[in-house]
Amino acid sequence: MPYTKSVEASQTNLKPRSAGPALRFVAAALIVRGNELLIGQRRPDQPMALQWEFPGGKIEPGESPEEALARELNEELGIRATIGASVVRIRHNYRHGGAVDLQFFAVREFTGEIENHIYHQLRWVRLEDLPEYDFLAADRGLIRDLAAGKLL
Repeated sequence: MPYTKSVEASQTNLKPRSAGPALRFVAAALIVRGNELLIGQRRPDQPMALQWEFPGGKIEPGESPEEALARELNEELGIRATIGASVVRIRHNYRHGGAVDLQFFAVREFTGEIENHIYHQLRWVRLEDLPEYDFLAADRGLIRDLAAGKLL
């Protein structure tokens, strides 16, 4: 059998491979007020219930990370934010199989009053106090760096 025929024959017998964990692209805000950051606690009815995170969300097809973050902050907090510089990008694989690509941006200016539209609670927290909160696993290295004064 010619080489190409044998390769084609062997390929038709292959079982399809699973695609691996789905990768979600997320933009998140480090909303700064002096030496404090705004953090949100997930609701009890959500996955990873009652853990803390930074406001933000999924980047939709056709959106830049900055556009997605501005949209999410308006939806979640009712503010119109000026999205600042990119601070850090993290890729994290969760034990349950999901994966996330997180891009964090500094937000130092916004208009409107912060309103809690989705969180169990919101808090302004001093950078050095961040490690006292139970953050999502993907955020924990970032929390250490922020608390140590390395990023902002």
